[in-house]
Amino acid sequence: MSASLKGRIALVTGASRGIGRAVALELARAGAHVIALARTEGALEDLDDAILAEGGEAATLTPCDVTDFEALDRLGATIYERWGKLDILVGNAGALGPVTPLGHVEPHEWDETFAVNVTANWRLIRSLDPLLRASDAGRAVFITTGLAHAASFRPYWGPYAASKAALEALARTYAEETRNITPVRVMLVNPGSMRTKMRAKAMPGEDPKILRTPEEIAPRIAALCTPEWTETGKLYDFPQDRVLRFSDPA
Repeated sequence: MSASLKGRIALVTGASRGIGRAVALELARAGAHVIALARTEGALEDLDDAILAEGGEAATLTPCDVTDFEALDRLGATIYERWGKLDILVGNAGALGPVTPLGHVEPHEWDETFAVNVTANWRLIRSLDPLLRASDAGRAVFITTGLAHAASFRPYWGPYAASKAALEALARTYAEETRNITPVRVMLVNPGSMRTKMRAKAMPGEDPKILRTPEEIAPRIAALCTPEWTETGKLYDFPQDRVLRFSDPA
C-alpha cells in the first residue's frame, strides 16, 4: 500500500511472527511508527532489523506477555506520555488452547486461552481507549476465526472457538460504544487457514504450501487501519475478500 500512514502510531500485539509480524512490517512500510509487542525479545529485534532494512523507522520494541495485565496498563501510560495518542491497535496475539473434547480440558488451559484471546484484548481497550479517541482516526482491528461462527463449529476446538466468539462480542460492543460519537472504528478479521505456527500445531499433517501466507493478508489488514477506512463493527473475511455483516455467513 502507499505511504498513507506517515506519522501515525501503531501498536501490534503478537508482532514477532506470523500475521502480527507481517502486519507490523506492512504498517511500517506505509510510514507508521510501530510499537511491536511480543514475548520474545530476539524475534522483536529481528523484526526491527527487517523494518530498518526496508527504510522504515526503528520500531519501539515491547517484550511483554499480553497476560501481564499490569504491564498493559503501564503501556497505555507510556504511550500517552510519549505521543499523547494511539492511531492504530492491531490485537493479533492469540492462543490455540487444547484441541480436545471439552470434558478433557483442564481448567487452567481454559483460563489461559481466555486470558490471551479475550481478557488481554479487553485490558488493551481499557488501557488504550482514551488514546484511540485522542487520534483523529483511531482504528482497532482484532484477529478472530471462522470457528467462532455457528456455520463453522467443529468438535474439539471448544476453548479456541468460544474465546474467539467472546472476542467478537467484545469488539462489536466496543464498536457500538464508539460509533458516531468518536473517530474510532473497530473491525474484526477472519484470516482463514493460514501458514502460521499456530496452524501447524493444530494441523500437524497438513501441507503448509497449500495455505495462504501472512504476507498476503497484511496489506488487507493495513487498509483497515487507514484514516480512509470508515466502516465499524463488521468482519473482514479474507477467504472471501469482503466485509461481512454479522448476519452474513462467514
